[in-house]
Amino acid sequence: MFKYAFITTAVFLSFTTVETEPAFAADEPTVSSFPPASTAAIDRVLSIEEMDRLVQIPEASARWRPCRVSMAPAQWIWLPSQRTLPNTFVLFRREVDLSGQPRKAVGWITADSRYRLTVNGRRVQWGPAPCDPRNLDVDPMDVTSLLRPGKNVLGVEVLYYGHGDGTWPAGKPGMIFNLTIEYEDGRRERIVSDPSWQAMVDRAHRPGQFKRWFLRALQEEFDARLHPFGWDTADYSADADWTAAKTLRCPADKPAACSSYPGNDLIERANPAQSALRMRQIPLLRETDVPAMRLAESGRVQWRRDPADWFEFRMPDSFRIQREPLAVSKGDGVWELPATAGSREGLFAIFEFREQIVGWPHFTIEAPEGTIVELMWQEAHDPAGPAWLDSQFFGWSRFICREGVNRFEAFDYESFRWLQLHVRNAAGPVVVRDVGMRRRTFDWSNVPRIHCSEAPLQRLFDASINTLYNSAQEICADGMGRERQQYSGDGGHQLLAIRSAFGEHRLSARFLRTFSEGLTPEGYFLDCWPAYDRLARVMQRQVDGTFWGPLLDHGVGFNFDCWNHYLETGDLAALDEPYPRLVKFADYLHSIRDQDGLLPVENLGVPQVWIDHIAYRQQRHKQCAFNLYAAAMLEHALAPIAQARGDRRRAEEYARRGRDMLACTVQRFWSPQRGLFVDNLPWLAEEKNPRLSDRALATAILFDQCPEGNTAASLRALAECPAEMGLSYPCNACWRYWALARLGRADVVVNEFRHRWAKMKSVLLNNTIQEDWEVAPDSIYQWSHCAVAPLYVLFGDIAGIRATSPGFASCQIRPQLGDLGDLELTYYTVRGPLRFSAQRQPTGHRVVVRIPAGCEAELLLPGSEGITLPSVLPDHQLGLKRFRLEAGKENEFSVR
Repeated sequence: MFKYAFITTAVFLSFTTVETEPAFAADEPTVSSFPPASTAAIDRVLSIEEMDRLVQIPEASARWRPCRVSMAPAQWIWLPSQRTLPNTFVLFRREVDLSGQPRKAVGWITADSRYRLTVNGRRVQWGPAPCDPRNLDVDPMDVTSLLRPGKNVLGVEVLYYGHGDGTWPAGKPGMIFNLTIEYEDGRRERIVSDPSWQAMVDRAHRPGQFKRWFLRALQEEFDARLHPFGWDTADYSADADWTAAKTLRCPADKPAACSSYPGNDLIERANPAQSALRMRQIPLLRETDVPAMRLAESGRVQWRRDPADWFEFRMPDSFRIQREPLAVSKGDGVWELPATAGSREGLFAIFEFREQIVGWPHFTIEAPEGTIVELMWQEAHDPAGPAWLDSQFFGWSRFICREGVNRFEAFDYESFRWLQLHVRNAAGPVVVRDVGMRRRTFDWSNVPRIHCSEAPLQRLFDASINTLYNSAQEICADGMGRERQQYSGDGGHQLLAIRSAFGEHRLSARFLRTFSEGLTPEGYFLDCWPAYDRLARVMQRQVDGTFWGPLLDHGVGFNFDCWNHYLETGDLAALDEPYPRLVKFADYLHSIRDQDGLLPVENLGVPQVWIDHIAYRQQRHKQCAFNLYAAAMLEHALAPIAQARGDRRRAEEYARRGRDMLACTVQRFWSPQRGLFVDNLPWLAEEKNPRLSDRALATAILFDQCPEGNTAASLRALAECPAEMGLSYPCNACWRYWALARLGRADVVVNEFRHRWAKMKSVLLNNTIQEDWEVAPDSIYQWSHCAVAPLYVLFGDIAGIRATSPGFASCQIRPQLGDLGDLELTYYTVRGPLRFSAQRQPTGHRVVVRIPAGCEAELLLPGSEGITLPSVLPDHQLGLKRFRLEAGKENEFSVR
């Protein structure tokens, strides 16, 4: 991400230095006048047989490419119908008689919007991952262990969202399935989706159910009295409510959004020429059961109004809470609650989990028929505060009991640490047990290895790791409690930790592809994609109905996401699809420059410039940082990407554009008197007091944008944080930390980790990183957010490990440990683990580093005293001494 990764310096030695005056010729070429960018993405469509062979070699790089695939001879099927209401659940079942025990039964499945697959009543998996409606993932399945000789039943429960969701921008209903069963004697049998499947609307979930809120489609209400229990087992006999599935007019290599089924508010019909089914690019998620840690409290709810008035409208003064120890323990993890007195009384029980996690909440209740349970959740709760957890984004699901024992599990996943059951309409006592969560996490290849002798810092690093367990699953989301959306920009920084602490590259590659698919025809990115948010904002912006629009600065950040992925993994193929889109975005930015050669931040029409929401007092103050950012993108991210792809003409053009933009920014915002960039310099006479921002000053340091290398004032401001400087929110705080470390002040960073980050409420209570510097429980604040700067700054700036050529063919290590205690960590590079340990000594640290084979590594230190490693000349441009580290062995040295 930064110029001091040094690769950019090496690649662009032939480029001239920054010009002192901008130069925009009238006949200046645009990139579109050059030969078209490569479209070398995987164009050939794989057959089922080819997919089955490919999935058997999990270590092959091709296994994790998003190949275009065909599910033929399977057909898209759905309920026979002319429309599908939002939040409709359709059940599909297929009876299969097997002549013997299968040796193997593997296949592929997908649906729009979400499916839950069972075999003989046992859950197999849930999917698909969030996708662009034009590029829908197909998931592998292995049901070998669940099949048996004789009668079997394949069950697929499909939810069609119909409403926009943070994980689902749009689509049309459908399900497609292809399973190959292989016997010991070599015989094969194929089961595919076609009219032989039976279908039924599950009216336990009312079709047309209202939306939860702007970015959550499903407000679940499940009436167990209406559900056909056992429908996916061999003992069940289908009645007349079941019907033959309808075949949709949709090719087997296209998503359901391409079908001729009637359109909806979100999409009419996706263009088949621009659409495809894609082989899942990442492993299926892990699922583990996590029981609640304890019952925290219980009590009564006296309803002053119909409870529906609260749950549907949140009408004030709807109820009164009375805390009472009503829940009586009946054994380990089992509690009894008394009957409720009429329709205006409810009972509640609040359960606490050890930490904040993501998954499907569940519980078992033995209750009279008609008992209603509202299941509510919260990220953070103060036991001394309100005893009512429905205080976030309408976070509740409703379950209505049939007589006897009911096991309920939410269909969609949530993020929380606290769970509340509100029981009403109970004609007799109820017994509650098995309160917990089916937790979902990515199937990580490596377990993070970080050990620090300072307990508060260790707790901080552990909280960062748990936060990534929550945010980085199938997409790399901001937080799973509110939006569940995948952003670049501030959200893209977590990829640095995903690749370093976990050594995970597949998830990073999927991020690049799926985010890039949100490019608009105008040339800017829908900056959270695939998600509903920005599609809705585009409409709202037409009538000036919101500030929020597609954020151009996140499109700039996406270029760095692409470059960093290539630099750290060497995986240039992951850029095949994003690269032409980066080209179009660069052309768009070039087209909107103002008469001063700068990118505007106001009056842009549909898109917006955000940068940060707390560091700036006025929108126009963001222009300096935005242009420095875009200039750095062009010269230090997009230009080297073009160079790596052999597109030298574009590389040269982008580097020149970046230098020109920087020159214009210097001319407008650089203050020679103060020796730094002043965000409101053009309006200083009007505003009187100067305004600085950590983002502008940090960007200028990181990419050598200060005229004549004059960084002293910027460094001083970043270290001392004067009142006139705006400071970013936690997810953007990394820019300041990166700049401080670049100029040798990582001590400031370590101290902030100790005294600010490690004392965050979320770190101490939830084992997570919060979204904002200050948060409150029982509120809409996000307590688990992807602001994991402590993790990737630890690897890249405190241990100081950075790739300097693609695929870690070379790297540099610049430890800045200050007064830190003992530290051990492993950076999982593509060439193998890079192990780093530092033991505190009276005058510094004794450091041992083991470099993986195939990586040329050098050490950067302020001085050479006591260093016996081979020296490298010349000194580094920052005045640091360079030393060669040997791969395959332990390199030991002292850092003072």
